[in-house]
Amino acid sequence: MKRHGFPRRVQQGVVLVMTLIVLVALTLAGLALMRSVDTSSLIAGNLAFKQSATLSADAGVEAALGWLGLNVDNLDNDLASDGYYATSQDALDLTGNSTPATGDNLNWSNSRAVAKLEKDPVDNRVSYVIHRMCRTTGKINAETCSTESMTMDGKSLGSSRQMLTYQPGSWDDAANRVYYRITVRVEGPRSNVSYVQAVILQ
Repeated sequence: MKRHGFPRRVQQGVVLVMTLIVLVALTLAGLALMRSVDTSSLIAGNLAFKQSATLSADAGVEAALGWLGLNVDNLDNDLASDGYYATSQDALDLTGNSTPATGDNLNWSNSRAVAKLEKDPVDNRVSYVIHRMCRTTGKINAETCSTESMTMDGKSLGSSRQMLTYQPGSWDDAANRVYYRITVRVEGPRSNVSYVQAVILQ
């Protein structure tokens, strides 16, 4: 009786090829799984650094508020070495991105243009700048500055909204308070950079 099909040697060769294909597929699947786990861990670590930098920005806001409270009588003109500007500088790029052929970017590494704090315990570098929301330097002027009237001692001085000051009593009883914009930059590990802004009324 005649036997059909492939010789046994040929059949063994097909099994070997199929085994190698399955082995390669399993290897690739294992490598993909390992890469996915590594990527997830890296993303989780980066998010933790980002959150840490954002939390450290609070120290910059508090430092800026403290500086404003101590320099009430010196806010009519720029004090660049302290990171203070008496105008809003609306065209300034606060992220520090350099635009070709223009000088509209803020140099955060220049200690004569921004205020810098000491590194915090988690190795974050905090810097800040303060901008008074005015178009010109000099005394506060409601026509050139973003101001708000207040109600003090029960007497209306303009607006009926009661606004809180940072240090009650440290500012005079003039009707207008001006807005200030605080921009904080935090540079942390793994080249992580965060920006936080706060607008206050003083």
